[in-house]
Amino acid sequence: MANAISRTEAAPAPRARRLAPERRCAVTRQTRAQGELVRFVTAPDGSLVVDLDGTLPGRGLWVGAERALIERALRKGVLARAGRVEADIADHIERGLARRCRDLIGLARRAGQLVAGAEAVRAALAAGRAAVLIEARDGAPQARARLARLGRAVAPDLVVVAVLDRAELGAALGRDDAVHLALAAGRLAGRLAIEAGRLAGFRPAAGDGDVAEETMRR
Repeated sequence: MANAISRTEAAPAPRARRLAPERRCAVTRQTRAQGELVRFVTAPDGSLVVDLDGTLPGRGLWVGAERALIERALRKGVLARAGRVEADIADHIERGLARRCRDLIGLARRAGQLVAGAEAVRAALAAGRAAVLIEARDGAPQARARLARLGRAVAPDLVVVAVLDRAELGAALGRDDAVHLALAAGRLAGRLAIEAGRLAGFRPAAGDGDVAEETMRR
């Protein structure tokens, strides 16, 4: 999985993780937390539908949220046995997950839980007010690494997300671009960590050692 989101314990606390719903990946046959997989359901017309919310009616088929596993499921006919499937379904999933991340960032901005800009983010990190550091994946690696180090010095459990580019982050905020954002602790922060973790499985690594030093798996 791409090293685009990192934290030593980016998952929920151990007890919360044990209580989280689990599903079996149809490709690897391994049981994983539901937030690490993508669900598919068969529509009445026989087509296979991606259910990113995991709430559509019907018996679901689950596959690990990684491009390599989706492509393997296509090659082995795992998805085709459940319904008619498009060849570019991995790209479709990536776009959907990116949209969900942007929407969550937009919600956080409107809720007053988000700060943007290097100085505002630095202040939030230094004060321990940030649970998630959001960095543009095409931002300067050195600047991103410095902010990550600052944040982890105060909060070792800080989640670092680098799965969206400058234009995508800007679109979430209604501007041309954005590079550095910080999100306060809360429900939106937890949801963003999950969605960004899934999106990281469909995008190349961010490419800087300190920001992406570990792959986050919930």
